[in-house]
Amino acid sequence: MTASPHSDPEPVVRFDNVGMRYGRGPEILRDLSFDLPRGSFQFLTGPSGAGKTSLLKLIYLAAKPSRGLISCFGRDVATLPRDELPDLRRRIGVVFQEFRLLNHLSVFDNVSLPLRVAGKKRSEYAEDVAELLAWVGLGDKMSALPPTLSGGEQQRVAIARAVVGQPEILIADEPTGNVDPEMGMRLLRLFAELNKLGTTIVIATHDLQLVRMVDAPVMTLANGHLHIRPPRSQRQREAELREAERRDADDRPTATVPMGPEPSAQDAADDLDDEDPMDAVARAMEMPDEDDTDDGEDRDA
Repeated sequence: MTASPHSDPEPVVRFDNVGMRYGRGPEILRDLSFDLPRGSFQFLTGPSGAGKTSLLKLIYLAAKPSRGLISCFGRDVATLPRDELPDLRRRIGVVFQEFRLLNHLSVFDNVSLPLRVAGKKRSEYAEDVAELLAWVGLGDKMSALPPTLSGGEQQRVAIARAVVGQPEILIADEPTGNVDPEMGMRLLRLFAELNKLGTTIVIATHDLQLVRMVDAPVMTLANGHLHIRPPRSQRQREAELREAERRDADDRPTATVPMGPEPSAQDAADDLDDEDPMDAVARAMEMPDEDDTDDGEDRDA
């Protein structure tokens, strides 16, 4: 399933002619209309300053549009009561580019924070959190405080915190920007596994190599407008279909129009008999006289 212009009757997120500006400045997002189907996976790319982070904020309900309509889980964001907003946000996991970890909490407590807020007991999630931290290569850092970690380690903590509750939507802003390629692939597999479980994934990235590793649609933001490129498999199927249609057209025999039998001398005579007299006079006047033709040839000579 892919990001697309309104194709899913019940997408998790729907944008309808959305525009966004800060203050009285120019619009940084213009006329965005698309769906995020439930369980889809897509990348978001674009040059620096194109508005990717602003678009992500609209998706995870941290900002409101200047115009247009946004619905999330079937709810109109513009008319959503303020006291219902936290419940919707808890269904969305976010990997922030600047991490946003709590420095006074351990790695374990940072990652388990969404579960604690949801009312779960430590005994219910301790094993799962430890397993997840081991998966992202931080099994020996569970008691460490964020300031003692490297940038790449802090990023992995932020990713673990975003996915630990198996959110319905996961928004990741440059999630592999501070890790080595091997760990980047490991994190990408983590996102893919979440997607298989039904989580809708949106990854904002400049890493085109990362984009090529997944057969997913690519949402490209430029000059405030969004272009959605279908996944490779879909584009390949469409190309094969067009080629098959072309071959079928080439192999199809050309239709011929039956000419009928050659007219006989009697038919020609009958045609002349039926001819309107005035048409016959006009035709005779258009035919040059044989003597006139000879004279013309003598003059030219």
